[in-house]
Amino acid sequence: MARIVVIGGSLGGLFVANMLHRDGHEVQVLEKVKGSMNGRGAGIVSHDALVKSLERAGLDVQATLGVEVPGRVLLDQAGKSLIAFDMPQVLTSWSRLYQILRAALPADCYFQGVSVSRVEEQGDSVQVVSTTDGQETIWSADVVIASDGIRSNIRQQFFPQVQPQYAGYIAWRGVCDESLLSKLTQTTLFDYFGFCVPPEEQIIGYPVAGSDNNTSRGHRAYNFVWYRPAAGDALQAVLTDADGVHYPQGIPPNKVAWQQLAQVREAARRLLSPQFAEILEKTPQPFLQPIFDLVSDSLTVGRVALMGDAAFVARPHIGMGVAKASEDAVALADAIRTHGANPHALAVYAQSRLPAGRSAVQRARWLGSYVKSPDGQTPPMAQRQHQAIHETAIDLGRYGHQSGFKEDNA
Repeated sequence: MARIVVIGGSLGGLFVANMLHRDGHEVQVLEKVKGSMNGRGAGIVSHDALVKSLERAGLDVQATLGVEVPGRVLLDQAGKSLIAFDMPQVLTSWSRLYQILRAALPADCYFQGVSVSRVEEQGDSVQVVSTTDGQETIWSADVVIASDGIRSNIRQQFFPQVQPQYAGYIAWRGVCDESLLSKLTQTTLFDYFGFCVPPEEQIIGYPVAGSDNNTSRGHRAYNFVWYRPAAGDALQAVLTDADGVHYPQGIPPNKVAWQQLAQVREAARRLLSPQFAEILEKTPQPFLQPIFDLVSDSLTVGRVALMGDAAFVARPHIGMGVAKASEDAVALADAIRTHGANPHALAVYAQSRLPAGRSAVQRARWLGSYVKSPDGQTPPMAQRQHQAIHETAIDLGRYGHQSGFKEDNA
């Protein structure tokens, strides 16, 4: 069987590593972060494709994956329900998926604190050069899979022209413990996939497992994502900490300035339903991320392949970032199973996943268009409300497009 190095030990890397290990390959996962990675992410919508990918990795965990919601609700600024309908979905979390995938992979396949500097193809093999605690190491493989995120060093090496493009807005995110919330919020919002749509903004939220991945009532948490336009001085301000240090690519959660937290909580009280405002108020450390698009023209070069956020990044509105990475993993594992660990297999993978990546980015741009409209024209409120609640993070395989989205809209 083949020797395969996976660069990046987050969810995408763990998906493909588990699948390849299950197929009998010698897999080595190189993760630059040292120590526990639990709690790095927040909520995740578990599409059917995600469940199928877990099964392809040999994991049958659907019953314990997360929290099931019966449907969706759109709240107005006063906290009253404007739209409500049934749409069952299971909502999980980054930490739950990481726990599942990490536990399934043998410990001797996973290496932390390994920073990869470059990849060098040499005939019928690939050399991965990394540094650990100042010590340089060379890893040899038949193929290399780069799952090292939106700022991928490997993509930068081979495709430096492909860069993330700022979408014009940010997302405030966080999770709030169920036990902290009022009876009003618990009964009218907590059990649902919730929405509120201020002008040119949108907040969504849904229940996820709480501490220690506890999904029992009273011990869960509510995950929210609030999209807000930010450009120029406003963007500069939110990405600058209280000591004046600027983080242009994204500010660490513990560095968000207290002044910015105070401002966003005040804005929540002014713009959002009381339920969402309460959640913002009681979340200990909301964090924010600039929203980017990333579109690759090619996913492979020789014996190296890009996957997950290293290949494409679609805005979070579609709720498919992890599902897309898991489908990349399935396509890679299937191609290697059929054709062997060689450039031809990687080319087959790329042929199948390039259209899927482009389509995901295009749909996500459409869903985010009223937050930052490309032509400056904001659609009517009723249209924005309908688009938000009926199209955001739906399982297209199960529910299909609800609002006539066309591929040429973006």
